[in-house]
Amino acid sequence: MVITAAGTALPDPSAPASVVDLAGRAARGALDRAQVSASSIGVLINVGVYREHNTFEPAMSALVQKEVGINLDYIADPEPAAGFSFDLMNGACGVLNAVQVGQALLETGSTERLLITAADVHPGGDADRDTAYPYADLGGALLLERSADPRAGFGPVRHYTADRPTDVEGYLDTGTMGRHGRTTITVRREAGHAERLSEFAAHAAADYAREIGIDLDRTLVIGPAAAAAAAADSTGAEAEAGAGGEPHTAAPVLGYLRALDSVRREDHEQLLFVSVGAGPSAACALYRPEGW
Repeated sequence: MVITAAGTALPDPSAPASVVDLAGRAARGALDRAQVSASSIGVLINVGVYREHNTFEPAMSALVQKEVGINLDYIADPEPAAGFSFDLMNGACGVLNAVQVGQALLETGSTERLLITAADVHPGGDADRDTAYPYADLGGALLLERSADPRAGFGPVRHYTADRPTDVEGYLDTGTMGRHGRTTITVRREAGHAERLSEFAAHAAADYAREIGIDLDRTLVIGPAAAAAAAADSTGAEAEAGAGGEPHTAAPVLGYLRALDSVRREDHEQLLFVSVGAGPSAACALYRPEGW
């Protein structure tokens, strides 16, 4: 299973940020790059966590599917098909969870093309106005297909859990939200959590490399740091809380696009996606682009 195209989207400064808008624009950008129609997408998996007004029903995936225009009428559509979409929420590891599901769907022939969308926005509609909120309003999308090249595509996805309590979590504090529950969110991150997560991600990557048998010296790792650097490149700001915010569920998409722009193929044989977040949990997946 290979990444045919990827896309990202930033908020429109003239309107409140919306996960449906961001995911939809990122998805349409990926489809445009691949030169395929929305009606050719059989399955859409949405993995975003934070959303405007703390909306949880209906499934955001259905709203994103409508925004992108994926098989809205499976009888009248030029390419008749029944489009299917669902939400899959696992924080920063959501994209790689969706990749694992996508591998099964494509392998069994359940669909020919699969779209993963990831978008987060502050529930109040503007992350920049809440300096205590650490994440960026940002959307990303990956278009996946089966490849005829047996060496290309994703390897197995593996998940790792740290043997200690989580030191980062986001939740709706019902005891203090009052009448502002639709526009507020509480994100708790203990001091030093970034260093601990980075260390855990490094251990997960090393364990994955030993299990799968890959040479990390010939592998470009796409982790949280790569995504943060890509965010800084795209916004012209430091990728820190209070200055644009950190990428969250869309981080693997940002990191992948940055890697394609900067990597020299003769220096690396493959890419290694590494995501880490609350739990603490991590996910790793090997990836070889077509033609490498």
